[in-house]
Amino acid sequence: MPRFSANLSMLFTEHDFLDRFDAAARAGFTGVEYVGPYDHPPETVAARLNKNGLTQVLFNLPPGNWAAGERGIGCLPDRIDEFRKSVDTAITYAKATGCGQVNCLAGIAPTGANREALENVFVENLKYAAPRFEAAGIKLLVEAINTRVDIPGFFLTNSAQALAIIDRVGSDNLYFQYDIYHMQIMEGDLARTIEENLGRIAHIQLADNPGRHEPGTGEINFPYLYEHLERIGYAGWIGAEYKPRAGTEAGLGWFKALSGRKSAA
Repeated sequence: MPRFSANLSMLFTEHDFLDRFDAAARAGFTGVEYVGPYDHPPETVAARLNKNGLTQVLFNLPPGNWAAGERGIGCLPDRIDEFRKSVDTAITYAKATGCGQVNCLAGIAPTGANREALENVFVENLKYAAPRFEAAGIKLLVEAINTRVDIPGFFLTNSAQALAIIDRVGSDNLYFQYDIYHMQIMEGDLARTIEENLGRIAHIQLADNPGRHEPGTGEINFPYLYEHLERIGYAGWIGAEYKPRAGTEAGLGWFKALSGRKSAA
């Protein structure tokens, strides 16, 4: 079965951020991801990873002012200089933590903005970032997010749009981060979309729908998807990026069952 990484921005939030690494390792995870490590020095984050034998699977480019509701700056015309500086920051952290892939959040489209102009900014920013990440040995990813429930106004909303932007950028170092939860809301047809674009998908994330809770709490047929991913040869990580219904540890039955199945295979 695929490898699962714990998203520490949503899981183990009963603990302070750095202590979540310890909690994830105790629970059996071997990889972690999160929104970003930028509130802590890179060597501090690296030390916590090394202490627990964890792989740093993914984090995002600096997303702007997250606490104020910003969700990325990739498409924002007035933040281009900030975006370019953020590329250097992300590379510094990725090198320190051994992180092999970084996600670029497009951001929320300003009210009334011309979407073609926003796309042009996003494409040019990705054209700037992709070769710099490639030179550092790091994959650059983009993610489509639902606007119906979680981030109204987010610029990048579906697989077709994401893949079209990747085509426009024209870099061999730009990939799609496919979030099962977000794409179930926006378009469905999960298994077929993943299979048809397998070579362009570098990372997958999951949560069930509705509610964005643990796998098995909603409408998505996760047992089928796990088997499908194995059958088509998906070799990447799957990020557990969900909201625990009653505490992280209490909701890890899905993960323990799969871990046990894998160990017995």
